[in-house]
Amino acid sequence: MKKIFLLSIFSLPLFLNAQIDLQTISNVEKKGFGANRLAPAILAIDNSNIIYQRCHWTVDPAVYYINGAVTTYFIPNNPYSQMEFDLSAAMVVDSVLYHNSQITFTHTGEILTVNFPASLPAATVDSVSICYQGIPPNNGFGSFATDVHAGTPVLWTLSEPYGAKDWWPCKQNLSDKIDSIDIIVTSPSAYRAASNGILVNDFVSGPNRICEWKHRYPIAAYLVCFAVSNYSVYTNLVPFNGDTVKVINYVYPEDLPLAQIVTPDIIPQMQLYDTLFGEYPFHYEKYGHTEFGWGGGMEHQTMTFIGGFSYELLSHELAHHWFGDKVTCANWHDIWLNEGFATYCAGLCYEHYAPTIYWMPYITGRMSNVTSQPDGSVYCGDTTTVNRVFDSRLSYAKGGLILHTLRWVIGDSAFFAGINNYLNHYAYGFATTANFQHEMELSSGQNLSWYFADWFMGEGFPSYHFSWNENASNLASFTVNQTQSHASVPFYELPLQIKFKNATQDTIIRVQNNFSGESFSVQLSFHADSLIFDPNYWIISANNTIVSGINQLTIDNSISVFPNPSADQLSIQNGNGFTGNAKAKIVDAKGKLVLEKNFIFSTSTNQNIIDISMLSSGLYFVTIETEKKSFSTKFVKGK
Repeated sequence: MKKIFLLSIFSLPLFLNAQIDLQTISNVEKKGFGANRLAPAILAIDNSNIIYQRCHWTVDPAVYYINGAVTTYFIPNNPYSQMEFDLSAAMVVDSVLYHNSQITFTHTGEILTVNFPASLPAATVDSVSICYQGIPPNNGFGSFATDVHAGTPVLWTLSEPYGAKDWWPCKQNLSDKIDSIDIIVTSPSAYRAASNGILVNDFVSGPNRICEWKHRYPIAAYLVCFAVSNYSVYTNLVPFNGDTVKVINYVYPEDLPLAQIVTPDIIPQMQLYDTLFGEYPFHYEKYGHTEFGWGGGMEHQTMTFIGGFSYELLSHELAHHWFGDKVTCANWHDIWLNEGFATYCAGLCYEHYAPTIYWMPYITGRMSNVTSQPDGSVYCGDTTTVNRVFDSRLSYAKGGLILHTLRWVIGDSAFFAGINNYLNHYAYGFATTANFQHEMELSSGQNLSWYFADWFMGEGFPSYHFSWNENASNLASFTVNQTQSHASVPFYELPLQIKFKNATQDTIIRVQNNFSGESFSVQLSFHADSLIFDPNYWIISANNTIVSGINQLTIDNSISVFPNPSADQLSIQNGNGFTGNAKAKIVDAKGKLVLEKNFIFSTSTNQNIIDISMLSSGLYFVTIETEKKSFSTKFVKGK
């Protein structure tokens, strides 16, 4: 088991393990179904609204086995005589009870079908109880797992995305949350159980200990959890204006001293999220951490399972309680609504609490990760493979960064207002990217179809190529050329942040870039010696170049090349009456000869034109060779 411990945000260089944390987090959040197993081919028919489930599980963490009884209260959406549950074929169903009488059922593949004695009317509350037991499938990662720590057994569940049915009969979909749930766990008396909601009963009965948990918020099936071991328990308190949220920590006894040092980091994190996104969504109950046997974490509702205590891990999993638990993605295509948000929220903690130390390394580290490959969409096209659903580069890092860029595009006020509207309108339900886009359009007053087409559906990222100059009156002019790493996006239309500076002064401007080869001018109050593109790293980009110079490049006081940049032709001008044969050679940035032309300077022809329209945009070098000497300079080919 890999443990990532952090004493304090201000005591260790967190950014050095930020990428390790993100990969570790994504690995754990996909382990509920195993990296090599696919999504279930068939899901139980969704024809009812589950309003309550009472789950009684009997386990021993030293034994890989579960015995369960699950009672489900439901409302049929339409009349029916059969109801389906998702349940692994490895589970043995002992009986199904309806109104205290056994009824028939079939368990074919991973679908349990209950046969009612008569057709049930629509819109009427009813209930059914399923008693079962067995050895949950061991898929190599563990939707149901046992291990040992310091010689003591531990058992935990880990169901995201497709693993809940491995160990209990449920509706494993993203369309109907359980309105409320009770969880009763019976285990040997040496252990205690952690789960969702509030612990309402904890007592020893003979050789067993029984822990009863009550959760009264809507919950998706994959967020239902429990863990059993010889946990030490302590509480952190998060104060708000006139209120307090309890953070209850279940940790291994051998890790208790260190855990008590680091978990208080959750206090300012929760206070920040409260300020940005509204009160903790489950504040009437609690938040919690339960230590388990994998590095990383999993955001089980009100009770995050953690394998370590790093600052970024704690902030990521806490953020999920707004993004993933309060509002859950309506399909795994939109998993970034869970993971991209949680990733960016961890960054916001750095921005607010350690802006000069960790914020920039966090952003640049994420950008390096995203741009390490030229392709990849935030939209998850393949939801059958959990490796793609929980891709740390795309669903997590790029998902987080497109939020960061969107914040730059529409501004902080509209960005955070739109997020709060999204959280409020889809509270305790499911949402899609289209729902989120709609809220951001309302808050910003902008049509953002172009943005989501480029950054959510599109692949890759832009590279920018700048050429700039400044005249004697401090008028700075620059031209922006853009290339794209993937053909799915022809051009990224974005506002750009540009910084002009010298040793003692600087200024930052914002310009809207709508096409490649676009030119801009700005009057400065000082002479700048540098142009810096995107100094605050708002835009996902890489391989950018900046060329400084003047619009007309004078070579050796006799020959000039202009304009620079140029989209279609270069003029070669003889300024001092030189006559004779000459040759122009143009090479690209890699040194490859791409164009060559012979011409003559005479007393009547002191300017020659070179057609460069066939060249791709980018940086080039031109050499003018005469009978006596040669002259070289560089220029930018625009679109």
